Amino acid sequence: MKASAPLLYLREEELTDGVELFFFAGRDVGRSLDGALGRLGLGRAHARAIHFIARHPGLSVSDLLGILAITKQSLGRVIKDLHAQGLVSQATGQKDRRQRLLNLTDRGREVARELASLQRALFARAFRSAGPDAVAGFRQVLSGLINEEERAGVMRLIAKR
Repeated sequence: MKASAPLLYLREEELTDGVELFFFAGRDVGRSLDGALGRLGLGRAHARAIHFIARHPGLSVSDLLGILAITKQSLGRVIKDLHAQGLVSQATGQKDRRQRLLNLTDRGREVARELASLQRALFARAFRSAGPDAVAGFRQVLSGLINEEERAGVMRLIAKR
């Protein structure tokens, strides 16, 4: 039986390198949107909201607040901006009239497609270069970075699509 390889990837230097790579990757994934967002007068918080509203039409403001983990005040500004730009519409919940349900307008869906296309291009290039085993490992590592109490809910949210 072959001896297992030492866990070199758990050394402090490797972990620190991982944190640093994660920072640079996040920076550049966000940066890929900046030109399109700038033309619209929007920022990255708007892009995150658009992403989740596009992926989950009829998402409640309350659920979006939980997903983004930002303050009510910050989300209120983001939604107000998106509504003013004609990108998002709000409807009252059928069962609970207090609920505000969010949907993208036709223009909002166009913007969502443009933003998603920019990010998917980066991911496609990286995934192609890394190969299927690395992509599976990447997904496993990312899911492992999510707060343990929230991980199952996040994976269910992703699986809904």
